[in-house]
Amino acid sequence: MDKDQTAINYFQENQDALLEQYFNILRIPSVSTDPAHKSDMVRTAEFLADYFKKLGVDRVEIFPTKVHPIVFAEKISPLPNAKTLLVYGHYDVQPPDPLHEWRTAPFEPTLVEDYVYARGASDMKGQVMASIFALESVLKTNELPINIKFIIEGEEEIGSPSLEDFLKNNTELLQCDMILNPDAGMISASQPTIVYGLRGMVYFELRIDGPKMDLHSGLFGGNIANPANVIADIISKLHNPDGTVAIPGFYDKVRHLSPEERERIATAGLQEDAYVQLTGVPRLYGEEGFTMLERQGSRPTLDVNGLYSGYIEEGAKTIIPAFAKAKISCRLVPDQNPEEIYKLIQSYIASLVPNTVRAQIFKHSLGPAYLADDAPGSKNLADALTKTWGKPVSLKREGGSIPVATNMQELLGVKSMLTGFGLPDDAIHSPNERQHMPTWTKGVQALIRFFLSFAE
Repeated sequence: MDKDQTAINYFQENQDALLEQYFNILRIPSVSTDPAHKSDMVRTAEFLADYFKKLGVDRVEIFPTKVHPIVFAEKISPLPNAKTLLVYGHYDVQPPDPLHEWRTAPFEPTLVEDYVYARGASDMKGQVMASIFALESVLKTNELPINIKFIIEGEEEIGSPSLEDFLKNNTELLQCDMILNPDAGMISASQPTIVYGLRGMVYFELRIDGPKMDLHSGLFGGNIANPANVIADIISKLHNPDGTVAIPGFYDKVRHLSPEERERIATAGLQEDAYVQLTGVPRLYGEEGFTMLERQGSRPTLDVNGLYSGYIEEGAKTIIPAFAKAKISCRLVPDQNPEEIYKLIQSYIASLVPNTVRAQIFKHSLGPAYLADDAPGSKNLADALTKTWGKPVSLKREGGSIPVATNMQELLGVKSMLTGFGLPDDAIHSPNERQHMPTWTKGVQALIRFFLSFAE
């Protein structure tokens, strides 16, 4: 029996006990944004540290930060000249609200057919525990052929405010040859996926102020500029009729997609009909001249994320609101500089603001795009996924942003392999989050094969 199968047998034979540990961490409401759960954050960090200690790793440490603790663990290979893998994860979760939309208790994991429902089941406690169980299965049955380090933070869902300083202050501790970040996901349950690209981000807030207070629309309407009307007019001018962003210079540094890259993107195979069904929209919308998958990960965007102005409760109240606000984000692609794009946005919006109101723009966050099709260890990971699923891996450029990948490349000098075993319909950040257990089980087996592949 080969080493892979021996370790996989351990996982399968102990799966019930391991699942109970998975469920135990799901039961801890580690909501990083809510101060009421600060003790739960500490409790989750201690749960992980205790589990690592039971595995007999060489070093476990909980590092306090100004917000929530970071868990570090390290296991050294007995083999000489072993490569070092750093596994990244986060143990914090999104708030469960709105609670009335959950069909099961959000912090009591519930198995329904092939799914476990709970907050964090997919994002990303499920992926963290899959990585730990894969390590456990290897340690219980084989010599570990690589050194493995884990860094598991508790602030990813609030923008990782402590992580960059931790990376800067611990570069020697975190030194590695390759990085695995299982915080991405799969195209479908039958298609193993490696994400090789991420979009960057510019996130800002636009505020339009008019009168010093809400005014009666009958007495003042027609003489006072309405901030809600003004912000709606500005927003309407941020896109062209063909779906492109109207800001001058926005596309100046966007890379053209080569025929080879378009072919690679197309191999992901996600169909538009499936996307329509998943989202519930009547039909898709987007920039002309590009496929759905190309727009999803390879083209930049601008979207309004939230709007607020005036009276928004039930019933009527006839006012001219004193102000209006819009939260807006841009997803960026390689070579677009976030600071440059932000300045272009400021300049263009300023040109649209009439002199009858006052405008302010508040910058929330900036982050560059990321490409890592040549991340160290990618072939080993692809081979492990292919052997487990019995089909070639799809390479995907993800539409979202994972800033930690860029931070690690800048500060540790290593690109990250991005994968994971969540699915598009897992409802992460939404009520009824879930993890497809057959996919998760295969994911653990693939990680076992990946961890062992370096002995060959």
